[in-house]
Amino acid sequence: MDSRLFRTLIAALALACAARIVTSAQGNPEAAKVKNPNASSPESIAAGKVVFAKCAPCHGINGEGGPGNDLIPAAPSLVDATWDHGSTDGEIFQIWNVVNYIRSIEKKK
Repeated sequence: MDSRLFRTLIAALALACAARIVTSAQGNPEAAKVKNPNASSPESIAAGKVVFAKCAPCHGINGEGGPGNDLIPAAPSLVDATWDHGSTDGEIFQIWNVVNYIRSIEKKK
């Protein structure tokens, strides 16, 4: 992977973590209207999986959540029907390749 792209993805992940702390977009009706500008494709899902590897220590490699510990709270499942902060792409957050990857591992009903 190109080092510039990698640095960009890491910076995007850092922003996502900061946004998780400040959850103003989540559960926001305006954020709910935002559509993912990246089509879900094998390339987008693969790129999202690379970034999601940084999320996996908390959310689990399959996105099923994690128990947390004394320092960090339990991480919610990203593959079930319960979404604490909204379920639209805009509410999840605007790192679109990660959104596509999370959608690809979502349990089918």
